[in-house]
Amino acid sequence: MAITLKGDREISSVPTTKSKALKINLNKDIYGSFAEIGAGQETARNFFRSGAASGTIAKAMSAYDKDFSDAIYGEEEDKRYVTQSRLHKMLVHEINLIEDRLSREKHPDKLFFSYANTVTTIDFAKKFKGHGWVGIRFQLDPLEGYNEIVLHLRFKETNARLQQETLGVLGVNLLYGAYYLNDNPKELVKSFYDNLNNYQLEIDMVNFSGPRFMYVDNRLMSLQLLKNGMTNAVMFGPDGNNLLPAQVLYKKNILALRGSFRPVTKVNMDMYEQSKKLFFKENKVDEKKTQIIFEITLSNLTSEGKINERDFLDRAELLCSLGQNVMITSFQHYFKLVEYFNEFTKERMGLTMGVQNLIQIFDEKYYRNFSGGILEAFGKLFYKDLKVYTYPYHDQKSDTYINSENLKVHPRTKELYNFFKDNGKVIDIKDFDKRTLDIFSRTVLKMIIDGKKGWEEMLPEGIADTIKQKNLFGYSRSRIRK
Repeated sequence: MAITLKGDREISSVPTTKSKALKINLNKDIYGSFAEIGAGQETARNFFRSGAASGTIAKAMSAYDKDFSDAIYGEEEDKRYVTQSRLHKMLVHEINLIEDRLSREKHPDKLFFSYANTVTTIDFAKKFKGHGWVGIRFQLDPLEGYNEIVLHLRFKETNARLQQETLGVLGVNLLYGAYYLNDNPKELVKSFYDNLNNYQLEIDMVNFSGPRFMYVDNRLMSLQLLKNGMTNAVMFGPDGNNLLPAQVLYKKNILALRGSFRPVTKVNMDMYEQSKKLFFKENKVDEKKTQIIFEITLSNLTSEGKINERDFLDRAELLCSLGQNVMITSFQHYFKLVEYFNEFTKERMGLTMGVQNLIQIFDEKYYRNFSGGILEAFGKLFYKDLKVYTYPYHDQKSDTYINSENLKVHPRTKELYNFFKDNGKVIDIKDFDKRTLDIFSRTVLKMIIDGKKGWEEMLPEGIADTIKQKNLFGYSRSRIRK
């Protein structure tokens, strides 16, 4: 047994990589193949070295040559090899071979699996550290359909041999978790880092599918990656399936809206519509190559002390119903979010925010924990081709609309603010809807919980119906006040 500490996990005893592999090898029913491309055959090697592998490994192969790989699995439309599509073809092809070559009459109790990975390790110049796709297709009952777990990783180590060894340990963890932790997907996700550390790799996407995972919400699994410190950002689409941020954002114009969306209101959607219009007017923005992101920070999800998973799923349900891509990040500071986007694109970006958030950005207290302070933050925030679209705030006492022209910034940062404002980095959303400006999510949420009437008209079309039909945010017909 080994002692391990991963992120916010408590110190606990977990099986070693060798003992995990041996336990699988000694299970007479688990039987399958290994297909590994790009980083040796490290996962299969762990099973061979642990002993008793002959009862588990049907085949171990590595089709390194591209032409040979294409001859086996077929050619990808984009001519790439380290892709989710290639991984899926590998998993399906290998499991079909097992089904074709082994008689079910002779092996009625065998639980077939195919494990595959397609990765690229660090390049010779050490400029790109590498990444890869890893997955398993497996049975838990001979008469049942296949389940799948697919994940994407990004290497952090700067040595190819170490990356190969890390991949081998991860592969064992995935295979072990598939067979012995499948009844607890949250623990299964945690187990990916058994005998590993987050300085070795990042896992930024995972998807579960199949009969045993019918009731697994992949958005919740995505949240587990973030919660466990395995990545800094996760993304899912309108269908609820997790997306790979690097793939969605690659070489795209990006417009991001940060909010609590608890629930999403008419104000949120007006901010979205108006900032989108302004963003598309920019001469460097191609509407067809633009990705719009609704972003929620992890700190927002933990605003009440701990993450409320039901509350998270309620927010996700509404944003997905509006056809939006949602990103959850650990970036409390906007410049960290922009830094993250810069990993995938050099195209123009935009941030949409309320004027109160803009005031916070220019508050020196916001950057006390950074050695370079506010100058470091702004150097990273506005270094690239970024525009900030600000939505006004209505001061009801004075009946004044606060925007970038009349907001009060601390005297010490006033000149810095004016510099970016005068250079066109901060743009006011002027064509806003005054009728909805005084709507606040927290007010709507309280009305829903308290059973008050009238909150429905504060939300975009169809959202109130979704809340009622699915009893989101504590909605209950029995509590409605007459």
